[in-house]
Amino acid sequence: MPKLWNETIDAHRAAVRAAVLDAAADLVAEHGLASVTMSRIAKESGIGRATLYKYFPDVESILVAWHERQIGHHLEHLVQVRDQSGDAGERLEAVLRAFALITHGMGHHHDSGLAASLHSGPRAVRAQEQLHGLIEELLADGARQGSVRGDIAPGELASYCLHALAAAGDLPSRAAVDRLVAVTLAGVHAAATPAAASAPGTDSAAAHRGHRPALGSGRHE
Repeated sequence: MPKLWNETIDAHRAAVRAAVLDAAADLVAEHGLASVTMSRIAKESGIGRATLYKYFPDVESILVAWHERQIGHHLEHLVQVRDQSGDAGERLEAVLRAFALITHGMGHHHDSGLAASLHSGPRAVRAQEQLHGLIEELLADGARQGSVRGDIAPGELASYCLHALAAAGDLPSRAAVDRLVAVTLAGVHAAATPAAASAPGTDSAAAHRGHRPALGSGRHE
């Protein structure tokens, strides 16, 4: 088969897949995870059900693909925010605020059982590990520069930040989110305890990584 023909087919498949996931994103944002059905996806995307089933065997496979796309977009956004900021303190504040705003925009109408299933997938778990690692690295940079407290391991502080900012999903306004970010940052700023004081070991930090707020249940950016 000619290369040009292959490229045309691949482009068509990508377009169909994108249309399906966009339709899923719209339905989740407007009505929640439980609203996503094959018939509604077909209607929203304008793709026939027979064609839809050629790409996705069931609703669960659509939701998994949608969720993976969402967390990928969110991680990319956080990395961009980090790279566009200044010193260690500014990078930390910018990324934490961006994460809080993502959480705030997720909405509160998702079915908890479906959401838990999506967040427990292997790719979602890897994404959460990447998110934790990103925050931990920023905190470690801040500790080295003296803007972040040095008496607690960066891994433990990262868990604190992610859990604290998960509350942004329940807040009513952007102003409330900003206040939550300020309070969270106050908890990690350099404390009275000298940075040279002994900090918990990496094993202790790793123990705090078991339960983390999930990333990526909202609409893509």
